Amino acid sequence: MNEKKREINRGGRTSKKVFWTSFLSGMILLGALLVSIGLSGVAYAVPLAGVGDFYVEFDNLEGDGYTFYPKMGETSSSKSAPQGTNLIEKLTIKNLKLYKDFKVGDQWLRVEITASKPVQITGLQQDASLIQANAKFSNLVLKENYSSDWTKQFKQSSSHITLGSAKLKTHYLFQKTITMNGMKLTVHKIDKK
Repeated sequence: MNEKKREINRGGRTSKKVFWTSFLSGMILLGALLVSIGLSGVAYAVPLAGVGDFYVEFDNLEGDGYTFYPKMGETSSSKSAPQGTNLIEKLTIKNLKLYKDFKVGDQWLRVEITASKPVQITGLQQDASLIQANAKFSNLVLKENYSSDWTKQFKQSSSHITLGSAKLKTHYLFQKTITMNGMKLTVHKIDKK
């Protein structure tokens, strides 16, 4: 009898029990992380990966020490998809909003993190497949390099970057340190078609 149940579950159907257990475990870990941020105001080495693509939006970003290079990376729907890696040594973001949407049955849920005050970050690494923004660069360099590795054949760098009205489709996000005063986490239903 148990073998028949297992065979039925292998048919590509999502087990609600496994999904909710994983989802709640992730939310508890995220909540513990956010509580630690709320208590100290600072988090160290914060990776967000393996949760599929999510969106980062903000009104303004000011950063120093910017580097970009292309790569192939994992997403929630593909083992390997074209992306770009953005590295920024030190930055400040105003009106930050991060969110990820989940389809649960026939409903959509959104996990959303916002910060009402400027967010201070060091050591940012972000992999994205889409960046929409008003951009300004200082000392911008676009450079080709001879290499058999295609990811090393092109590199963009600048001493200072400014992004305004930005929306980024993100697949990986890491910050060495982040200070998020005025942070708020919500999980709510959304109307999405």
